[in-house]
Amino acid sequence: MSTVGVVIPTLNEACNLPELLGDLREVALPLHVIVADGGSHDDTAALAQAGGATVVHTARGRAVQMNGGARACGAEWLCFLHADVRLPENARHDFEHLVRDPAAQAAVWSLAIDADGWWFRVLEQGARVRDRLGGFPYGDQGLLVRRALFERLGGFPDVPVLEDVAFVRAVRRATSIRRLPSPVVVSARRWKTEGPYRTWLRNSALLIAYLLGVSPHRLAKWYPRRNA
Repeated sequence: MSTVGVVIPTLNEACNLPELLGDLREVALPLHVIVADGGSHDDTAALAQAGGATVVHTARGRAVQMNGGARACGAEWLCFLHADVRLPENARHDFEHLVRDPAAQAAVWSLAIDADGWWFRVLEQGARVRDRLGGFPYGDQGLLVRRALFERLGGFPDVPVLEDVAFVRAVRRATSIRRLPSPVVVSARRWKTEGPYRTWLRNSALLIAYLLGVSPHRLAKWYPRRNA
């Protein structure tokens, strides 16, 4: 059976991480869970260890943390998840089936937001359209990729924002990315903190600017400081 390294970048995620680790314990695969911490000053590291994860300490930044976590395990598959994501039963089953498929190279889940309200349903549909028509899933949808492919592509580029989009573009040039039918469920905290319309507008503008050739280093000043 294929082994999977699950890499979770964290910074002060004590409130969210235990629930995700609980979901991962229900996955019927041999997992090596790596929490790549960028300098938490809460109980993130202690809770990660209590939940059965290996903690590695890196510099702050999702690209740096995810690359560091990937280097810390030798699994055949790599799964990158944000700490505020939940894996419902159907999403776990899709995970298991994908990893057991010898032809699969890379995959993402669809997205569900853990909040009520019509605007959040619009955001979910928008994410599906962006993914299916444009081929640009974001990191909060999770990413599964074979280690051999990840290493051949050089991992995530060391940029301050949109490292997920940049890496997925590289994956798409190398192979097809499967869309798993069941969604992961992501916390609505960033939309609630910044406002759903404002968050959507800013993220859309950043993506368009990036696709037009604007450097992620220039775009970073328009992105709010984040936990990881």
